[in-house]
Amino acid sequence: MGCWQGPSTVLACLLLLRPLPSPACPAACRCSSGEVDCSKHALHEVPQNLPTNTSTLWLGYNFITVLGPHSFPSLPGLLLLSLPHNHLGLIHSQALVGLGALQELDLSHNLLTVLSPETFLPLTSLATLNLGSNRLGELDPGVLHVLPQLQALHLQDNPWVCSCGILPLWRWLSHNREKVQEKSSLLCRLPEQLNKYPIMAFGNESFRQCQETSLSAQHYVIFLIIGPFSFMASIFFCTFMGSIIVVYHNLRRESHFWRRPHIGKGHSGRATRL
Repeated sequence: MGCWQGPSTVLACLLLLRPLPSPACPAACRCSSGEVDCSKHALHEVPQNLPTNTSTLWLGYNFITVLGPHSFPSLPGLLLLSLPHNHLGLIHSQALVGLGALQELDLSHNLLTVLSPETFLPLTSLATLNLGSNRLGELDPGVLHVLPQLQALHLQDNPWVCSCGILPLWRWLSHNREKVQEKSSLLCRLPEQLNKYPIMAFGNESFRQCQETSLSAQHYVIFLIIGPFSFMASIFFCTFMGSIIVVYHNLRRESHFWRRPHIGKGHSGRATRL
């Protein structure tokens, strides 16, 4: 059947031939062929009505301070997420759920001080992570262990505290030197005597004073919990043993009293005659 048999048929054919509408684009963004640019628009949060076919998302130079749970809509094709030069200080452990295809994440030039491994668990395809120019004094290497495809890591220009707490991170960096970018900019900030000392220049002997058996925070919590119980148990034990000793001495005294010989009447008579 052709498309020229009647007006209604022609209209139906035109509707079928019409190109599909493109996904909606947020008002503060520019969208083109999977690339969404929302940078420099004074945004305080991530736009929620992003096109589902987004592959590149630019969110730099805004005022985003927190990435809460499920900050992003489901974007199964997102490969690059750029969030530099915001005021980002907190990333929730569920903030990046649904971004499993992400290959590059830029969080540089923000206010991040702490990162948890749980936050990065969904990013099984991540190859490049930029954490440069934040406020990181330490970094749990678990964050890096959960990124099996990581190839490039940027950590420069952070106020690293080069004490025993940085030992786990130093070990990871030493075993993954080829992944660390801009090594010369990875410098200590504290303590003062190590200011601007390159972290990658440390050797095993630098951490000789750090005990391998140092206690973790979990151990201290356990001790805080067990301590009061041990104290109460010791008091109860001492009270119990003291009560047993008192009862034992009382029983011995009573037993000794009943075994003492009693002076009979005959004896008292003789004493009277004398």
